[in-house]
Amino acid sequence: MPLLTPEVAGYIVGGQLLIWLALGAHIGVALGLSGFLGIYLTVGPDAAFAQLSAVPFGTTNSFALAVIPLFILMGSFATVAAITTDLFRAAYVWLGGLRGGLAMATVLSSASFGAASGSTIVNAAVFTKMAMPEMTRFGYDVRLSAGCIAAAGTLAALIPPSILMVIYAVITEQSIGKLLIAGIVPGVLTALIYCGGIYLIARVRPDIAPRAKLSFSWGERWRSLYGVSGIVVLFVIVVGGIYGGYFPATYAGAVGAFGAFVIALAKRRLSMGSLLEVLKEAAVTTSVIFIIVVGGILFARFLTYSGLVTMISAAVLSLGGDKYTYLLGFVLLFTVLGCFIEPIAIMVMTLPIMFPVMKDAGFDPIWLGVIAVKLAEIGVLTPPVGLNVFVVKSSSPVPVTLGQAFAGVTPFIVLDFLSLGLYVAFPEMILWLPNLMKS
Repeated sequence: MPLLTPEVAGYIVGGQLLIWLALGAHIGVALGLSGFLGIYLTVGPDAAFAQLSAVPFGTTNSFALAVIPLFILMGSFATVAAITTDLFRAAYVWLGGLRGGLAMATVLSSASFGAASGSTIVNAAVFTKMAMPEMTRFGYDVRLSAGCIAAAGTLAALIPPSILMVIYAVITEQSIGKLLIAGIVPGVLTALIYCGGIYLIARVRPDIAPRAKLSFSWGERWRSLYGVSGIVVLFVIVVGGIYGGYFPATYAGAVGAFGAFVIALAKRRLSMGSLLEVLKEAAVTTSVIFIIVVGGILFARFLTYSGLVTMISAAVLSLGGDKYTYLLGFVLLFTVLGCFIEPIAIMVMTLPIMFPVMKDAGFDPIWLGVIAVKLAEIGVLTPPVGLNVFVVKSSSPVPVTLGQAFAGVTPFIVLDFLSLGLYVAFPEMILWLPNLMKS
């Protein structure tokens, strides 16, 4: 069979990928098969089968990607240790009596737990079960409650440890440590912007976020902080170790997983049964992520070997315009894809093409990584396939419809684009900490 030109193969492979996705095939499998077919058509069968046999082992044997199962394990141990309960309790005691205070407590406790979980879906599921009944009990509108929890879950993708940051770093060959550190300021700032938005909503519409009649003594407030000491120590050790150059990100993942394990033991939350469940859950989650990464790398190899990456990059750059024109295209691409595809798949599909374009246009790779993660996480909130919104709906002990959940998350999407505008206008907000790191 004669080899096809990259353009013709691109149309065939792109159409096949869309058909498989429409039929409900797993995104990792669809990407992998499409990449295999593309290499087969443009480079040849020998190259296609060689990549099919080499990529899965080469990917899972990567030292850089070893940090993913370690961060997942860290989050699983933190969940078993009931750190989420302690965090929500502390935020509840300090903020519960303010206008919109229960929603603010949910945002801040979810952001804090993001320092252990690294998974937006885990955050959304855990805090739905914990915070939805409390906000409903005090008269909060179910739309605001659902939207707040779904949006707060995305903070785990910015605040280290972040699995998406690791994926971006591996695909673009950037420093994992610098990317993790770069997410701290944007993550904290986004949480504060969410809280400010909640306060304004509560002031304008007090009927949907009434002031809870809660009263706690200063002694109770200070004692509540004791329960969050474990996550603070864990965060300081992991992030401080990376920031200070004491160990690389992969070692930090191991230190964090062991630290969360010790906390769970110290709180007597870990039995043999729960330990096995944690290990099983971490293995399953890691496997799902790696299937997407392996499929995405096969697809990226097709784009690279066929010459499509070079051709598309040159075509885009030839259109002219300033760097912010390219940034607008980048934002639109991620936003549209986010309506249909989950974040890791967006990364592995788009970055092989878009990263060279954006880098040649003059954008800092570390800054771009935070922007890409932020955009990918906005996608888990937008219809019709907003993963976090579906998680909140399915996990909620309080009746809530998808329509209500998507309506509730809309103000937070607006706030996300507001924060995105700040990062574009003031890139030093992202680059300040990583530039101070000891490499």
